[in-house]
Amino acid sequence: MKQGIHPEYRQVVFQDTSTGFKFMAGSTMNSAETITMDDGNEYPLVRLEISSDSHPFYTGREKFTQADGAVDRFNKKYGFK
Repeated sequence: MKQGIHPEYRQVVFQDTSTGFKFMAGSTMNSAETITMDDGNEYPLVRLEISSDSHPFYTGREKFTQADGAVDRFNKKYGFK
């Protein structure tokens, strides 16, 4: 294996910008921002627009569209019977 071609793997804090939820995971992502966690160590901070804390699939706030109604509207609009 070649030396010096692999990115640095370290602990990074990810923060959901919509809920403020934070979690730490190993990553190779870079960030100019840092955050000090409860353990007193400083970690790179990567901001996310959506995470498991705010995604509708994980929170149970998923919206389902009525497929039958959409099909009926399409058929009515374009004259299909």
